[in-house]
Amino acid sequence: MNNSELYKTLNDKQKAYVNLDMTDSQLHNGEYMLCVFHFKPGKGLNTLQAASEIAAESSSGTNFAVKTETPFSRRMNALVYKMDTKDELVWIAYPWRLFDRRGNIQNILTYVVGNVLGMKEVSALKLLDVWFPPSMLEQFDGPSYTIDDMRKYLGVYDRPILGTIIKPKIGLTSAEYAEVCYDFWVGGGDFVKNDEPQADQDFCPYDKMVKHVKEAMDKAVKETGKKKIHSFNVSAADFDTMIKRCEMIRDAGFEKGSYAFMIDGITAGWMAVQTLRRRYPDVFIHFHRASHGAYTRPENSFGFSVLVLSKFARLAGVSGIHTGTAGVGKMTGSPEDDIVPAYNILEFAAKGYFFDQSWSKIPENDEDSVRIAQKDSLGHTILDEESLSYRFLMFSKKIGETILEDDSWRGVKMCCPIVSGGLNPVLLKPFIDIMGGIDFITTMGAGCHAHPDGTKAGAKALVQACEAYKKKIDIHNYAKDPKNKELRVAIEFFEKKKSKNQEKTQKKKK
Repeated sequence: MNNSELYKTLNDKQKAYVNLDMTDSQLHNGEYMLCVFHFKPGKGLNTLQAASEIAAESSSGTNFAVKTETPFSRRMNALVYKMDTKDELVWIAYPWRLFDRRGNIQNILTYVVGNVLGMKEVSALKLLDVWFPPSMLEQFDGPSYTIDDMRKYLGVYDRPILGTIIKPKIGLTSAEYAEVCYDFWVGGGDFVKNDEPQADQDFCPYDKMVKHVKEAMDKAVKETGKKKIHSFNVSAADFDTMIKRCEMIRDAGFEKGSYAFMIDGITAGWMAVQTLRRRYPDVFIHFHRASHGAYTRPENSFGFSVLVLSKFARLAGVSGIHTGTAGVGKMTGSPEDDIVPAYNILEFAAKGYFFDQSWSKIPENDEDSVRIAQKDSLGHTILDEESLSYRFLMFSKKIGETILEDDSWRGVKMCCPIVSGGLNPVLLKPFIDIMGGIDFITTMGAGCHAHPDGTKAGAKALVQACEAYKKKIDIHNYAKDPKNKELRVAIEFFEKKKSKNQEKTQKKKK
C-alpha cells in the first residue's frame, strides 16, 4: 500500500498523530524537534498504524483516545510526517514545548526512547538521528569547559591529547594506583582517567586515592616541567556523595585545569550529568558511556544510535564523551558508527545520518552564524583568515579567538570525542587517518601498560608514535633511531600479538 492507502486504515485517534503533508517550512519553523527511527510494526498493525502509536505514546497520547483532551493538548501531539517502508524508517516531529523548559535531557529521552521501547505495537524501534531547532538549543547549557581550554592548560595544540586508563581497572591500592599515574606522566603522557568501575573500594579508599594522585601529579609536573590532568570518577550512589567527591577533589589543592570530573552518564543518569555541568562550569565534564551498547549496537533492535547519544551529551553540556575507535581498536564500531558522531559533537555545523545539524542558537542564515560555520574547519581555533585552509595550524604559539569563547549566545560550544578501547601506539596514526583530525583525547589502557618494559616505556612509545605522525615518518622507520627504543619494542610486541590473534581467527574459520 502507498501512503494515502495506509492513511485510510487509521482510526480517528491515530490520525491525530499523523501529518504526511507537512512542508519543510512547517517542520523547520522552530517548533519541532525532528527524529528518525528504524522500526518494524508488531503483529496486527500496518506500518503507519504502528508509527502513529509510536508518536502517540512518545508525546501526549495513550492507547485509546481520552475524553480529557483539549484543543491545546492536541497541539502537543507528535506527528509522523514521513515514511520509508522499504528501509523501515519513520520520521516524527515533536513539539519541543512538550519537554521540561529547564533544559532537561532526562525528560526528553523519557518521551522519545522511554516507555515507547516496550510497546507491543512494535517489534523494532531505534532512534537513529535527531535534529534540534535553534529555539530549542537556547534552552540548554551546552559545554562550558572544552578541549580548547584543556589545550591551553596543557600547552598542546598540534596533536591529540595523549591519555591512559589505569590498568588493572580495579584492584590496585591507592598508592599503587598513584604510582602508575606517575609512571605514565613522567613518560610523557598528558591525561589519566579512573576506569569506570573505580569508586570507594575498601582496598583503595577514595580520599586516599585523591591524596596520592595529587602527590604523584606534583612530582611528575616538577620532574617534566609539563602540566598534567587526572579525570576522577565522581559517580556515586546518591547526590550528596557525588558532590562530596567533587568537593574533596577541589579541596585537595589541585591546580585549576588539572582535574576533570568523570561521570558514568548512562548508569548514573542524565540528572547526575547535568548537575555536574551546572555546579562546575569551570571543570571538564567527562562522560563515560558504560552500558551504551545495550542501546547503540547496530544489531540491537531497540534503543538509539551512538550519534543520538553523543548529540544529547553535547546538548547537556558535556565537555567530552567516549565515541569509539571506528573499528581500529577492540570495540565494535565502524567509521560510520563512530566518526560521524565525533564530527557532530565537534563541529558548529555537521552532517548526521539524516539531518544537517547546526548548533547555532541564532538563525542559521544570520551572517554571524554563517561566518562561524565557515571558520569552524575542524581546527576549531581561529588564527587568521589565511590560516583557515590549513587545519593543523593550532600549534602556532599565537592563538587567536576561539569559536564562541566570548559570544556563547550564538551557539552551543563543542564537545570532545574521547577515544578508547584497544588502541596502542601502533594504532595511533591509523585512527587519526580515519578520524581526519587531531581534536580528541585518546586513552590507551593496555596499549601503554602492557608494554614489555612497563607503563613509563609505554607512555614514551605513545609519545614517539605521535612524534612520528607529526613528522610524517613511518613509525617503523622512526623506531630505528636508538632514542626511540620504546617505540621499537612496542611495535614488536603489539604487531606480534596482532599476528597471533589473526592466526587464531583463521584457524577458527577453518
